[in-house]
Amino acid sequence: MNPMALVITVCAVLSPNTCRETRMVFSSGGSLAQCAMAAPPYIAQWVGQHPKWTAVKWRCEYPHSDDKADASKVVPAG
Repeated sequence: MNPMALVITVCAVLSPNTCRETRMVFSSGGSLAQCAMAAPPYIAQWVGQHPKWTAVKWRCEYPHSDDKADASKVVPAG
């Protein structure tokens, strides 16, 4: 499996205009698009551990690359 960066844009629940990006290492054997499609359970876990934040979008990146695959919104996992 190849490591990818899962970049999640999160915004504060009590201040939706306060947003930031957080990165996670994500192992995926597929493309950037497959990484973005497989990400929701991991995003849900992160949001569960950080209840003051909500995920608004995410993308996957290869290390040291500008190639990206975007997903427009979070889909509840499970």
